[in-house]
Amino acid sequence: MAHIQLPEFEDMTPAIQEKARPILEKTGKLGEIFKLLALDEKLYFATDGMIQRFLLDETELSYEIKESIALLISKENGCKMCVDVHKGIAKMLGLSEKRIEEVLNGVEAIETSEKEKALLTFCIKASKKENYKILKEEIDALKALGYTDIQIVEAVAITGYFNYINTLSNVFALGE
Repeated sequence: MAHIQLPEFEDMTPAIQEKARPILEKTGKLGEIFKLLALDEKLYFATDGMIQRFLLDETELSYEIKESIALLISKENGCKMCVDVHKGIAKMLGLSEKRIEEVLNGVEAIETSEKEKALLTFCIKASKKENYKILKEEIDALKALGYTDIQIVEAVAITGYFNYINTLSNVFALGE
């Protein structure tokens, strides 16, 4: 049970209800993270914009890499709810059960290129408290593997997003 009172559909603003309605029609329920964000319209729409732009829209990184980052960072942060949610999203986006299990077993367990492993390992390092110790040489190494500046920034932005959403979920005991 969440550590704070989460709003029900009827308690949400009309603008958020409009976003909630299709989810309710499709799944019959709203997740706790949705309800937590629905406490404040600015918070909800800022977060929704990040979800749309980083994860759902087609971007410079493949859905497979983006969902791998989502799963890895959520697992690193101990966010069971986000891991469970993103296992489902990953399947919906076409990731195989095998790939999802590999990701959840860590970067070295993933059957993929060394290039992709390097980016995922970098994202894990970027998610840590001491990310300020990342050196230019580490970013240059990703570029030498063929990643563009935009792809690297996008990967770090997704990493930061999951640190953010995992923190909200963990602090307020969502999904327990």
